[in-house]
Amino acid sequence: HAQSLLQACEAERNERFWKKVPTDSVEKFTAATQGFREEFVNEAMGRFSEPFVTLNARSCLLAENEAFSVYDVTLDLWPDVFAWGCLLVPKNIKAGERRPVVVCQHGLEGLPEECLNENEKSAAYKYYKGFAATLARQGFVTFSPHNPYRGSDRFRVLQRKANPLGKTLFSVILAQHQRILEWLGSQPFADQSRIAFYGLSYGGKSAMRIPAALDGYCLSMCSGDFNDWIRKVVSVDFPASYMFTGEWEIDEWNLGRTFNYAEMAALIAPRPFMVERGHDDGCGTDEWIAWEYAKVQRLYDRLGLSGRASIEYFNGPHTING
Repeated sequence: HAQSLLQACEAERNERFWKKVPTDSVEKFTAATQGFREEFVNEAMGRFSEPFVTLNARSCLLAENEAFSVYDVTLDLWPDVFAWGCLLVPKNIKAGERRPVVVCQHGLEGLPEECLNENEKSAAYKYYKGFAATLARQGFVTFSPHNPYRGSDRFRVLQRKANPLGKTLFSVILAQHQRILEWLGSQPFADQSRIAFYGLSYGGKSAMRIPAALDGYCLSMCSGDFNDWIRKVVSVDFPASYMFTGEWEIDEWNLGRTFNYAEMAALIAPRPFMVERGHDDGCGTDEWIAWEYAKVQRLYDRLGLSGRASIEYFNGPHTING
C-alpha cells in the first residue's frame, strides 16, 4: 500500500502545490505560499501555542583564543523547557558594528561543541570540520544550538508521545529557534537581518524545516540530507531507506501528499538556498537528489532568482564541505 502511494503522491503534490503557486513575480509567489507555510507548520510539524516565559538569558565564558570567545548560552522557553547552545563572538568586532550570524546545527546524537571542534584527529571533525569555528575565524558570529534529537529511543519516545497531540519533536525545536532568533537579533554585535542557517545530517533536516517555518533565517544551507525525501522514507528498493534503519521516529504526517524537499525549499524561497552533496554520502544517491533539486532550481530560475539557489557536488562522504 505504501509503495503504491509513493508512485501516486508526486502527481498529487504537483497538482496541489506547483500548479497553484504563480512564478511570474516574487510578490505573487510569496503571497501564494503563505497558506502552505501555515499548513506546513500547523499540520506537518505541529505548533505549540503556549506563551513563552521570560527569556531569562544567561551565559558563561567557556573558552577563548586569539580569534574568538566561546560562551555557553541558555534561554528559557516554557516551564522546564529551554534552548541552549555555544555562541562564538569574533574578537575584532568594533564598537557599534553588527556582524552576520550563522547558526551551525549538529546532526543526530550531536552536541553544540562538536560544530566548533577544530581537532582534526577527533571524531567530530570528521563530520563537522569545525565549521562554526572556521566561520568565526572568518569574522562571522556563530551560534551552535542543541536540538533534542539525542538519547537514542528516549527522544524517539517524545516524538511518539507528541504525535497523538498533532505535534512532533520539531514543534519544540521550532519554538526553541524562534527564541534563539529573538535573542540573537537583540545582541549589539549581531545583524538581525542576516542570520543564516547551516546544518549537517539531522541538522540538514532542520535546515529544510526550520527556515521553511521561520522567516527570521535569511538563508539556508542543507548539507548531507537533501533528498527525494518521501522516497528515502518509504522505499523498499534502496538499502539506506528509513524502512531499514533504527530511526522509527522519522515519519511525519502526510508529507507524501504535501511537502517533499522541493516544496519545503519553496517555502524558504525567495531567500537563498544551497545544498551540499558528497558523491559518497550514503544518505541518498546523486540521481535522486538531482531529481528533487531540479524542481528547486527551476523555481528560482522562473522567479528570476537563479543566483540564489545552488547545489555543490563534491568528492567526499557525509560531511560539511564548507
